Amino acid sequence: MNELLLIGSIFLIFGAELAFYKLFAKSGLYVFTAIATIAANIEVLIFIKAFGLDMTLGNVLFAATFLCTDIISEVYGAREARKAVTIGIITNITFVIFAQWWLLYTATNSDTMNAMHAIFDQVPRVMIASLLVYIIVQYLDVFLYHKWWKLTDKKFGNHRKYLWFRNNASTLVSQFLNTVLFNVFAFYGTVSTGELMSFIFVGYIIFVVTSLADTPFVYIARKISDSGKFVMVSNPDARN
Repeated sequence: MNELLLIGSIFLIFGAELAFYKLFAKSGLYVFTAIATIAANIEVLIFIKAFGLDMTLGNVLFAATFLCTDIISEVYGAREARKAVTIGIITNITFVIFAQWWLLYTATNSDTMNAMHAIFDQVPRVMIASLLVYIIVQYLDVFLYHKWWKLTDKKFGNHRKYLWFRNNASTLVSQFLNTVLFNVFAFYGTVSTGELMSFIFVGYIIFVVTSLADTPFVYIARKISDSGKFVMVSNPDARN
């Protein structure tokens, strides 16, 4: 069941992201970035076994934030993609403040505060780790996306082609750094070294799968833009 849910989550989450884009254009991707950032930082606290391996959840939702910036980079340019990253950073900070504020209340005898503490007492470390890593790898992803784009432009003289290359080449590098840094910062000292290495290995394998799986969704997003509903910038580098 866990395996089916993981596979299904790729289509559910990436499909929802496209729906947000089709309905609300660039603003929809900004909103989805905020949603995915909050949900992923809660979901990462859930540990499961799937495909015979122990893993944390949240990987697909984190991958969805990279899909957001890649779509925005492709359609609107680097400046707007960096704006999406900034929205994710502000969302992280706001959520961790709110989550800790809730825990300050004195609850009634019939409350569910014990459950809240069980979840959100762990949030600061995870959220701080997530925030620091998010800042590093998301800006790196946007930077690499446009570096690869300039490289293919120069070598092949075609601004539209090789979308699959810039999408995957930027995401796979940044996701590797993301997997290592996040798991070390978030879980070092709380789990065994073997479990930590397993989280890193399994997490990156999932990110490789999701990176390859999100490529068709980037093409679909560009097709939505080309349909005339939204205006695609002719030269995204002009907005760098």
